[in-house]
Amino acid sequence: MTSPYTLSISSLSGSYEVIIGHELLAQVDLYLSRVVEPESPLLIVYDERLENLGYVDIVHASLRNVFAQVHKISVPSGEASKSLSQAARLYETCVACGLDRQAVLVALGGGVIGDLTGFVAATYMRGVRFVQVPTTLLAHDSSIGGKVAIDIAQGKNLVGAFHAPKLVLYDVATLASLTPRDLSSGLAEAIKHGMIKDHELFFWIRDHANALVRADVQALERLLARSCQVKADIVSVDEREAGLRAILNFGHTIGHALEMLAEGELTHGEAVSLGMVLETQVAIHMGLAHEQVLQDLNFILQEVHLPIAIPASLLGKFQLAAVLELMRHDKKSVRRSLSFVLPKAIGEVVIRKDVPEEHVLAVLEALLPY
Repeated sequence: MTSPYTLSISSLSGSYEVIIGHELLAQVDLYLSRVVEPESPLLIVYDERLENLGYVDIVHASLRNVFAQVHKISVPSGEASKSLSQAARLYETCVACGLDRQAVLVALGGGVIGDLTGFVAATYMRGVRFVQVPTTLLAHDSSIGGKVAIDIAQGKNLVGAFHAPKLVLYDVATLASLTPRDLSSGLAEAIKHGMIKDHELFFWIRDHANALVRADVQALERLLARSCQVKADIVSVDEREAGLRAILNFGHTIGHALEMLAEGELTHGEAVSLGMVLETQVAIHMGLAHEQVLQDLNFILQEVHLPIAIPASLLGKFQLAAVLELMRHDKKSVRRSLSFVLPKAIGEVVIRKDVPEEHVLAVLEALLPY
């Protein structure tokens, strides 16, 4: 594949590019200046874990080559930062830095930073521009499509907006700094893309699992290009989740509930992995899928070191009533019914907005220690 690789995504607010390549952070000024005026004030919002890796300094120095006003602020690592309190802190920083409606927020980090920064950009002064510069594999899903949100106590992503970025700049070199666990976590969303719409991608991941978990740059670059293309094709057709885009929620109805109850003991990708397994079991219980689908899914998840069963140490937290209640509060639910994306085969799913509770109960009850 020729690097950098560029995807174009259609949006109601104008198309934008996703650029995937190697050593792109030092060139962020080049790419951003194509879509943003040099006089626009910038605020880099970054994950505090990146400070010791040099990424923040590289991006800051690059942007100062072109832009007169470049500010920066760190955000604590972890899902807890997708909060109203952190959003308020960023609003106050925007005001203190004198950012006006021509400002651009630059999200440097993983999915948490992208979601939080995008949410603030969507709401500050009724909307300013923002740019995604993801540094994790998991963020390849969340950085595309313009869904931005924060969490509240009742559930993940319940307060949010649709606000497309002006640019997504994906430097594959940053993935070399990920821990093995974070790398595996990011592969969950790529496997999801294969499950919902691209069986060739699914089996490509299976066949290249060893290279991917070793963070082979060429393998990761190929994965990102193919996986991001799946997401791009879907959101370009259905940006506001009126229909097709809902299939991207596969694994997330149960996955989000498990992630909330785990209170940080599961990464997002690990929760999605478990969600995909359990939702596939629901599909089998309903007669929609054959057992072979689950076998293929379990195999590939284990190959990339993702869980297929809830760890015994966490089972006590997953009380049936709590899991069901969180699923009913999920933003995809309608009138508190249970809504699922269910696989029929590898690469093919159906959306069911009113899944009978007994099918879900049958799968969940098998998890609980009695």
